[in-house]
Amino acid sequence: MHTTTAGSTTARDLLHSLVDHGYTLATGVPCSLLTGAFRLLEEPGDDARLAGLRYVPAPREDSAIGIASGAVVAGERAVVLMQNSGLGYSLNVITSLNLIYDVPVLLIVSWRGHDGNDAVEHDVIGAELLNLLDLFRLPHTVLDPTDPAGSVSTAIDQMDKEQRCSVLIVREGI
Repeated sequence: MHTTTAGSTTARDLLHSLVDHGYTLATGVPCSLLTGAFRLLEEPGDDARLAGLRYVPAPREDSAIGIASGAVVAGERAVVLMQNSGLGYSLNVITSLNLIYDVPVLLIVSWRGHDGNDAVEHDVIGAELLNLLDLFRLPHTVLDPTDPAGSVSTAIDQMDKEQRCSVLIVREGI
């Protein structure tokens, strides 16, 4: 998927906001809607602000949550990037580790199938994503592409207040 200039700018602003909030570790499993963010994490180029945000690729979403959770327990701020089907796959880890032991991790989740116009498997979870997050009492914010920093701040504030994983939902490609 080709990321537009606006999407690239949104991805950069989102990642800069994470750094501004003290995030030092990013991990996850690539998704086409998050291409710009993953591209910047893999190759930050001369962007000095992103130099302090190290990226650890993960083979699966549950592994990414484990990596991030370990970093959080060690005192770092960590974020996991994934698509919503990966979130569904990871619910056991979230419930048996993060929610039981109060290990809040920020999750940036692409909302594949939100409009019912994606592959069938994405449409199923896309239609129910918000209900699923509510069921597990995971606070969530939909990314405002005109104010990525504000959206990141809202998601982090929810996470810090509730001491639960918080989900920043990305509807459009960044």
